[in-house]
Amino acid sequence: MAKLTTRAEDYSKWYNELVVKANLAENSKVRGSMVIKPYGYAIWEKLQAELDKRFKETGHQNAYFPLFVPKSLFEAEEKNAEGFAKECAVVTHYRLKNDPDNKGKLIVDPEAKLEEELIVRPTSEAIIWSTYKNWIQSYRDLPILINQWANVVRWEMRTRLFLRTAEFLWQEGHTAHETKDEAVAEAQQMQDVYADVVENFMAIPVVKGRKSDSERFAGADDTYTIEALMQDGKALQAGTSHFLGQNFAKAFDVKFASKEGKQEYVWATSWGVSTRLMGALIMTHSDDLGLVLPPKLAPIQVVVVPIYKTEDQLEEIRQVVDKFSTELKAKNISIKFDDDNQTKPGWKFAEYELKGVPLRIAIGPKDLEKGHVEIARRDTLEKQFITLDHVSTEVEKLLEDIQRNLYQRALNYRDEHITEVSDFEEFKNVIENKGGFVSALWDGTEETEEAVKNQTKATIRCIPLAFETPTEGVDVFSGKPARYKVLYAKAY
Repeated sequence: MAKLTTRAEDYSKWYNELVVKANLAENSKVRGSMVIKPYGYAIWEKLQAELDKRFKETGHQNAYFPLFVPKSLFEAEEKNAEGFAKECAVVTHYRLKNDPDNKGKLIVDPEAKLEEELIVRPTSEAIIWSTYKNWIQSYRDLPILINQWANVVRWEMRTRLFLRTAEFLWQEGHTAHETKDEAVAEAQQMQDVYADVVENFMAIPVVKGRKSDSERFAGADDTYTIEALMQDGKALQAGTSHFLGQNFAKAFDVKFASKEGKQEYVWATSWGVSTRLMGALIMTHSDDLGLVLPPKLAPIQVVVVPIYKTEDQLEEIRQVVDKFSTELKAKNISIKFDDDNQTKPGWKFAEYELKGVPLRIAIGPKDLEKGHVEIARRDTLEKQFITLDHVSTEVEKLLEDIQRNLYQRALNYRDEHITEVSDFEEFKNVIENKGGFVSALWDGTEETEEAVKNQTKATIRCIPLAFETPTEGVDVFSGKPARYKVLYAKAY
């Protein structure tokens, strides 16, 4: 088995090799698009199921809306349309025909031109709010709390598996409310839901904050974000929740009769996370041997590799494994018994390390004689012997410990890479040489934000909620009075 390029050698190459060799995904025949393979999709399904559970616990329902958006609808909310215009795929015709000059080839039928061009959704606000207009007449119709699991298309020029692809999977919530306060509370609640899942399920620490005006979602009044830090010192936006104000309600004339009988515009939110979280998962925890998966997301939490020479030995091992396997499954712990005789145990050990299986159990005839098994942890690579009578209880404890350890390890790295600076020369030095988040004062102007970005390639990742109150001091770049303490970083 060919070794991965190390992170120190080439982080980007390491990431790309790992995604492919661990059978998570591969590039498709469509430029910038990917095929998510069964092992990668199994991880996404576990994450999707956890998110879906949280959405339903907070009162949301799933629905589905069309892939195609009439161009006139897409244009209705001007800022949103402008924000996504450069990434849009557009359908202009609805039929092909045989090419009379080249037998066996097809050409676009010029007579099949659409009366109105269709946008392949980059996001669904337009089609959803044009629908909500039909659903909402009175305050009694509110709130509407809808989530959609879907694919979207954004014609990215520079793509990378999971992190940025022309088509990707995601969920997008779209809610309608009677009051501004209700909508703001909804946007903040969903930011909390995202943070909870990413931290407690994916074992990735995040910073909760608000986006600057230039970084917020096109068409939003405010964008709440959770920001994570990858092992190479770059930030990754892990999820966003948007307070849309009444912008889309006004664009699509969505009004309701209030309790007082007045016609008022609806207040709105939207929020989403995508398969980009798969990239965050890989880059937060994995190492030069391959994936490192938190047990809560691992499709296979425990793998058993039997070491044997004869079929009788294998059968004896199987009977012992069946006993503790049944006990583990009763605890909802997934376990695989790999008795494939086409590959040797050493190859299997390397393969399951590459795939990030949290615990590996090796068991052979000598282990049976001694009444124990060897268990290897994927996170620390430590090995230990556990008696057969205690396998199920110890495995359960070890999986919980691995989950905690991965989060703590990522948290330690994140905290060690938040550097507070007050001088722009120090700012540039940290961004260029140490990486991570740089905590600095900002004067609140787009001019300063753009100047810092042009000189360092660092952007304001968020105004942390913990630092939202006005602050004393001066901007690290302009020297003007500061309005916020923010986190800068280079980012994916």
